Amino acid sequence: MKIKAIITGASGMVGEGVLHECLLHPDVEEVLVIGRRTAGITHRKLKEILHSNFYDLSAVKEQLKGYNACYFCLGVSSVGMKEKEYHHVTYDLTMHMATLLAEQNPEMTFCYVSGAGTDSTEHGKMMWARVKGQTENDLMRLPFKAAYMFRPGFMKPTKGLKHTLKGYAFFSWLYPVLKPLFPNFVSTLKELGLAMINVTIRDYDKPILEVKDIVKLANES
Repeated sequence: MKIKAIITGASGMVGEGVLHECLLHPDVEEVLVIGRRTAGITHRKLKEILHSNFYDLSAVKEQLKGYNACYFCLGVSSVGMKEKEYHHVTYDLTMHMATLLAEQNPEMTFCYVSGAGTDSTEHGKMMWARVKGQTENDLMRLPFKAAYMFRPGFMKPTKGLKHTLKGYAFFSWLYPVLKPLFPNFVSTLKELGLAMINVTIRDYDKPILEVKDIVKLANES
């Protein structure tokens, strides 16, 4: 199968890394990036839509038809945010776009970047984990062909990319030490991108993917 993917968050570290793997992969035929800022990349596979309001996609919705994958990498840190604000920029924004995509592309595989420690019960003490948990739960109820929730932990950044977060860049040298000590929390950004591509091609036996699942999927040929 050939993948025609929509990617959000390509001007951030995770989205840029996933986009990088998609542009390299022979089974990815076309990529549409939608974002507030340009990804700053030119490639024969790549199309780009600049759109400022993700809460109203009516002006671009016709351009979102005909895709069989979405790699949703758009997200913000909860640091300094109240729960109502974080819920709006995380849950509301994600569900608005996902609901539209499910209506227009029922054969789509939707991959959502959540995070290690996400709270599926929606009732834990960590605000961000509750909001992410609600987002995951409601995404899995949408009528996609399949929806997968990716929960990465620490990721070794892909060398040479422009949007690597300073903290990840600074600690990347520790990856060979952290990997054997914390195998269920450490992976590479490359593995995340490859896992999304592979789950689109061959599915997986559970909808929530922890780090060990991400690594396993990434290394399937």
